Amino acid sequence: MKKTWLLLSTLGLATAIFLLPQCRSAEKAQPQPVSFVLDKVPYAKLSDYHLFVGEMREQRPNEGVLPYDLNTPLFSDYAHKARFVWVPPGQKASLDESGKLQFPSNSILVKTFFYPADFRKQGQNNLIETRLLFKVGAEWKAFTYVWNEDESDAELSLVGDIQPVTWIDEQGQKQKVDYLVPNKNQCKSCHNVDQKIEPIGPKFANLNRSLDYASGKANQLDFWQKMGILSSEALPQASAMPMWNDPKSGSLNDRALAYLDVNCGHCHSPQGPAHTTGLFLQKDQTDLRKLGLCKPPVAAGKGSGNRKFSIVAGKPDESILLYRMENEDPGVMMPELGRAIVHKEGIAMIRAWILEMKGEGCE
Repeated sequence: MKKTWLLLSTLGLATAIFLLPQCRSAEKAQPQPVSFVLDKVPYAKLSDYHLFVGEMREQRPNEGVLPYDLNTPLFSDYAHKARFVWVPPGQKASLDESGKLQFPSNSILVKTFFYPADFRKQGQNNLIETRLLFKVGAEWKAFTYVWNEDESDAELSLVGDIQPVTWIDEQGQKQKVDYLVPNKNQCKSCHNVDQKIEPIGPKFANLNRSLDYASGKANQLDFWQKMGILSSEALPQASAMPMWNDPKSGSLNDRALAYLDVNCGHCHSPQGPAHTTGLFLQKDQTDLRKLGLCKPPVAAGKGSGNRKFSIVAGKPDESILLYRMENEDPGVMMPELGRAIVHKEGIAMIRAWILEMKGEGCE
């Protein structure tokens, strides 16, 4: 029997649940509750957490496990992602003043990376890995589970992996990549905020969107409140982060900043590992110099491509930022981790953004 999938989002954003018809005996089976025993985690297998019911490859969430999606997700070599959140019964997440969600201890964020065989249609999916972020006390810990060949379960991997993946893209062209499953230290590198692991995606602006649930479409933060995993305090009257690939969701400038925020801003921030560069790529950044306009690099070398400034208004081919995004040389490319190939569509948007910039030139 072929797998089918139900997309829970629009515009190609990749949250999905895999669905297979269940036999009657499976329907009657009482699922075990989610398991999180502090002195036993990380478990050896993904199934040990009981985050899903039925066949593991279906990614059918257990009671209390909610799917979620992001307005603008991180690019990961065109992998699709299915995201879920679990908060311990009786506890709730809350929003801080900066718009970040603060989760209670023992909460779990789940992200499964997969590739449809053909991006143009529903059908066979190749599950690669599932990453877990779980909070222990005030600290987050990151662990990766690699799916076995028959996709019956995923096993804990601390050393990472490289898996060759092929697919047919939206234009009908065959694509391939040597997909990198990160090791434990690489997870820490990307999720580094003030030398501590922090989630990247779950922020108010990026979560502020509708999602299709079994009960109907609803704003997912409102739904989280209804389901009792988010405090019932009034949500901020802030706008949602634009969807980078949807011109209707925001201006080119706003969409470009959203893209840079998610893909680069976790490192290029005052609290990130790239803080010494002085290049801060957040969606609300208004200082053009900190965005890179006419800003020379702190350190030159081959990473600059013999270009003098991070961004030159109206001249993408003179801008270091674009040069590094277009590069596949591990010693040059940005981001340094999380991709092996170029995101052509994202680069096209950043190129258009730089072309649209106004300026008198850099000296």
